[in-house]
Amino acid sequence: MTAPKRIFIVAGETSGDHLGADLMAALSRRFAGALDFTGVGGPTMTAAGLKSLFPMSDIAVMGLWPVLERLPRILRRIRETAAAAIAARPDVLVLIDSPDFCHRVAKRVKKALPDQKIALYVSPTVWAWRPGRARKIAAFTDRLLALLPFEPEAHRILGGPPTVYVGHPFLSRLAEVRPPMARTAPLDAGRRPVVVVLPGSRRSEVSRLMEPFGAALGRLLAAVGPIEVILPAVDHVRAEIEARLAEWPVAPTIVTGEAAKFAAFARADVALAASGTVTLELAFAGVPMVAAYRLDRLGRLMKRFIDVPEPLRDLLPVRSALLPNLVVGEKAVPEFIDGDCTAENLATALAALLVESPERRRQLAAFDRFEMRMRDGLSVAPGEAAAEAVAMLLRHAP
Repeated sequence: MTAPKRIFIVAGETSGDHLGADLMAALSRRFAGALDFTGVGGPTMTAAGLKSLFPMSDIAVMGLWPVLERLPRILRRIRETAAAAIAARPDVLVLIDSPDFCHRVAKRVKKALPDQKIALYVSPTVWAWRPGRARKIAAFTDRLLALLPFEPEAHRILGGPPTVYVGHPFLSRLAEVRPPMARTAPLDAGRRPVVVVLPGSRRSEVSRLMEPFGAALGRLLAAVGPIEVILPAVDHVRAEIEARLAEWPVAPTIVTGEAAKFAAFARADVALAASGTVTLELAFAGVPMVAAYRLDRLGRLMKRFIDVPEPLRDLLPVRSALLPNLVVGEKAVPEFIDGDCTAENLATALAALLVESPERRRQLAAFDRFEMRMRDGLSVAPGEAAAEAVAMLLRHAP
């Protein structure tokens, strides 16, 4: 009887937990369940069969100060995770996102076991800043699984590890993101326009964006008349959002949960969103949008270091913080960062999208190209593509 393949897999945050669970399920189908999963993960990976060394919440920390507060524990968990992987001598080590944690684990393991096959799942943003990281991770990575279609070429140019595009997980969720009951009424139907507002999923984002977002809605209300506002909120920032709504000129309908958020997308005529992952969801859903962000003091210091590196300018011809813009290669979605994030700028851009304007047509055409680019070269779902990339390492494992 053939011994099961041993896979050591690590995820450090919720998005990685979902990626890991999809990968585990796809690998289990491919190898008929003859696999043994150990490592670190959250509830979704645990339900898929992972034996987690410790709770993922020990390392699922975001932001400078929370990381500093937990730094001794995080450093201990890095040492423990690397030691466990070295002792296990798995057929393949898969490290998902969370580069500050996972890359340190990878370096320790590769130093102790030079022949260990290591896969990184999710590329660091070498195409935006610190491009030298590409060569650094090549020293301990046998295969990089990328979520964005331009990343394999970016790593080739920058001297990164062998990289394969496996697709973004949203590609597997289009039926949810863009349900069949999508918008049917035309913009000029004499009805109230529906505006979806997404001020972020972190308290720091909400605290900086609620005031300009509310003021922008006031200006939009004066310009176009009555509007319906829907605000999808995640539970851990809902209280912060509600506390700041008193100053808004229009009372939004607050909804929670993924299903309610995607239902709001289906009704939306336009969205006002914090710059981030949600702009990918909106692009997939085909919702014209305006994106914005306000930086903290540390972000302002880092901003000057963030730019498309010179070797990648032909590959990524636009300077943008928005992934949909980078994918299509044009600044189709207007973005207002920091000092440009004013009520006047936001309201003007939103109003231009609430009529059958060149701006609206340009975005919708860009979203069609965006989806085509995100599907380019993929014949299977992202989880299956990731499993094939890991399976190739398993077939060549010592």
